[in-house]
Amino acid sequence: MPAAPAVDATAVLVGFARALREAGLSTGPDRVQTFLRALDLLDAGRRSDVYWTGRLTLCGSQDDLERYERVFAAYFAQEQRPSDRVRRVPAPGAVLRMPAAEARPPLEAGEEQAGAPPAAALASSAEVLRHRDMAELSAAERAHLRRLLAAFSLSGEPRRTPRLRPARRGGVDPRRTVRELLRGGGEPARLRHRAPATKPRRVVLLLDVSGSMDPYADALLRFAHAAAHGSPSGTSARTRTEVFTIGTRLTCVTREMAHRDPDAALAAVASAVPDWSGGTRLGETLRGFLDRWGQRGTARGAVVVVLSDGWERSDPALLAAQMRRLHRLAHRVVWANPRKARPGYEPLAAGMAAALPHVDAFVEGHSLGALERLAAVVRGAADA
Repeated sequence: MPAAPAVDATAVLVGFARALREAGLSTGPDRVQTFLRALDLLDAGRRSDVYWTGRLTLCGSQDDLERYERVFAAYFAQEQRPSDRVRRVPAPGAVLRMPAAEARPPLEAGEEQAGAPPAAALASSAEVLRHRDMAELSAAERAHLRRLLAAFSLSGEPRRTPRLRPARRGGVDPRRTVRELLRGGGEPARLRHRAPATKPRRVVLLLDVSGSMDPYADALLRFAHAAAHGSPSGTSARTRTEVFTIGTRLTCVTREMAHRDPDAALAAVASAVPDWSGGTRLGETLRGFLDRWGQRGTARGAVVVVLSDGWERSDPALLAAQMRRLHRLAHRVVWANPRKARPGYEPLAAGMAAALPHVDAFVEGHSLGALERLAAVVRGAADA
């Protein structure tokens, strides 16, 4: 039997911390270093050691615990539902190990793989999966990807609001300052300050469900479901997310995405979308979106994300005109194209070439890593 490939356990554990950060936890470098130093004193191959060390060092509040539980189960491929309570922890002494592969017999209970910590061997599959094209995954890898997507979160770019909030710096808050003076009997007191509050911008997702996007439709819809439900911990406001499908017609599926269970949500979407795996009329569907929903203010000031390969069967000039309208209305327009990652790709298709001049960011959308990059662009943390 060939020896198992060596795995960098540190890289795998750092990848786990990155997955937590993408899910909304504040896993900064200081917490990650504490996490790694603690595991140096324990056993990185034991499920309980990794679980409890991460929970004690990477979680900053009670709100982080449930999200940590979901990311841990997804990253290490635990057969555990995201809705399980936090108290359902791995059994002490249990060993993290890789699922049985076709070319290797399953390990016996208590047996460990020589040459690499079992936790690193298992989690390395998640690291590899982050960069795999979603159209080329096996059934087992797709199931793992679904668990990872269930722990995703998406936050819109923050914007200033007219409301003011207490702050350490900023303009003087006269009401709070006077109350402080009265509380001290008129004695000199520290000035109280206020600053404009911020809230995330609305995010609008336009998902292409035509036949050419069929290999990516399931994963992208699960990404949209996680975006509609997830909100990073520590934020005072939740990002409002609107989801539409585009193909030969436009369908608003925000209500169907309200189901907490991703499978139930996707089943409802499949029933509501009449043009699944059909043709593509991007220009006409965008015009319908702008005429109906743009006038209502859904896209005004929002971050609009188009997830499509850019194939257009109608007049490309119509698509260019509607993209121009959308660009004037929205705060930012982001286009995620799964085909962009292919070697030698050039946006030469008529639809993509017509839309590209009116796009603020043109990114890939073929893998989990590409979706993480897309989430960073949407929240304004990175530019394409």
